[in-house]
Amino acid sequence: MSKAEVLLSCVFTLASPLSAWASRGSNQEGQAPMQPQHPSSEAVQQTTDPVSLRARLQQLGVQLTVTYYGDALGNPSGGVHRGLRYEGRLGAIVDADLDRLTGWSGATFHASLHQIHGSGLSAANIENLMVVSGIEAPAATRLFNLWIEQAFGDKASLRLGQFTAAQEFLVSQNANLFVNSTFGWPVITAANLPSGGPAYPEATPGARLKLTPHERLTLMAAIFDGDPAGPGPGNPAERDPSGTAFRVSDPPLIIVEMAYAYHRGKQAGPQTNPNQEGSGERTSAQPSPSAADATESGLPGSIKAGAWFHTGSFADQRFDTAGGPLAASSSQPLRHAGDVGFYGVFDQRLWRAGGGASDRGLSCFLRVSAAPSDRNLIDRYLDLGLTWKGPVASRPDDTLGIGLAFGRVSPRAAARDRELVALTGMPMPIRDHEAAIELTYQWQLAQHWALQPDVQYIDHPGGHVPDPLDSTGASAIRNATVLGMRALSRF
Repeated sequence: MSKAEVLLSCVFTLASPLSAWASRGSNQEGQAPMQPQHPSSEAVQQTTDPVSLRARLQQLGVQLTVTYYGDALGNPSGGVHRGLRYEGRLGAIVDADLDRLTGWSGATFHASLHQIHGSGLSAANIENLMVVSGIEAPAATRLFNLWIEQAFGDKASLRLGQFTAAQEFLVSQNANLFVNSTFGWPVITAANLPSGGPAYPEATPGARLKLTPHERLTLMAAIFDGDPAGPGPGNPAERDPSGTAFRVSDPPLIIVEMAYAYHRGKQAGPQTNPNQEGSGERTSAQPSPSAADATESGLPGSIKAGAWFHTGSFADQRFDTAGGPLAASSSQPLRHAGDVGFYGVFDQRLWRAGGGASDRGLSCFLRVSAAPSDRNLIDRYLDLGLTWKGPVASRPDDTLGIGLAFGRVSPRAAARDRELVALTGMPMPIRDHEAAIELTYQWQLAQHWALQPDVQYIDHPGGHVPDPLDSTGASAIRNATVLGMRALSRF
């Protein structure tokens, strides 16, 4: 992509919400500040659909949504290289009610296409594991989702097709605000599973069964192809640049989750996680609020517990096939049959501003996960944070958030590094962990547009690995500070 195209993408993304905000009018001297007014849906519809194609499709039960995410991020310090990068993702999303469209009762269809352009900061500048942007991927135009879901009353549904685990499993509602990808699909699964697992940008064929035996309880189980892009070197998305690999013969990945929600009144917090396509849909295992829930006085929250199991073969982090240390061997790593991981997710509203049904207030989240240390690079993971919806009364739709993520490098991988140092006598960093701290503010300029200033600090990029620019191999990649802005729109 040329520099001119990048500049035009930035201008379009930033100028659209700013012009909409500015057109609302200015304050008059001596009067109270004006409350932000969202443009009507009718006005937006006329602007984005001048020939009424979308309106006619909607009458047939087909909804077309267009989203755009634009991330301008730079690392003024740390990493391998310093600089500024821009990456954007234009998405076209189609949802169809097959009952209205074809008479197929209880069935829905969903498809999405992404046009990704620019270059990502993590891959180009920092070389860290917790990718600083949730939309970062090699430039391409690629298929993402393509599935049909059949509902069986209001208690069960079955989804078949190409999709991701990251849209429904291991999701924290309150962590959706953050820009760093680990707050969506965490690094413990992204680093350990083949091709990063079934997560953006690699959807893969699968089947998911969802049961809701009680309005507050949801049970889900899914099976996916276990290697979305297939084996090979480099970025998995470059092995499947179009998103149409449709692999079905790899050892499968199975994932199950139970979610219990309580005091479910009006949902709080932003719904902007790029893994959920930014369409406004809420696809995670979150039971819908009922009328009874809306009248409860308690603060809403949810608890989730889940596990995944991969049936493939995984390399040991320390030993070779003979049981000796890999650091002193030219043999292949010892292979382990299968891999497994366990996780828990906790979301909780801590305080509601204004009382009643207001969705302004303070919320928190906590996720923990563990996997065997012998066959996984990251064996322990934790993230937690706070989000504050409507921190200023005059801007009830803005959200402020701070989050912390920590992934521990397996002790076996660290032991391999120490053995290599002892064997060669050459000093080198010993891998231990990677952590990310993020402070962000989502500024809702209009109903369909928002800007999000963002600050991140990456501790021990890559898990404390050697700096590739240091020929001696003795120094690690420096801790990185990331500054930037996200622009997002949906219409």
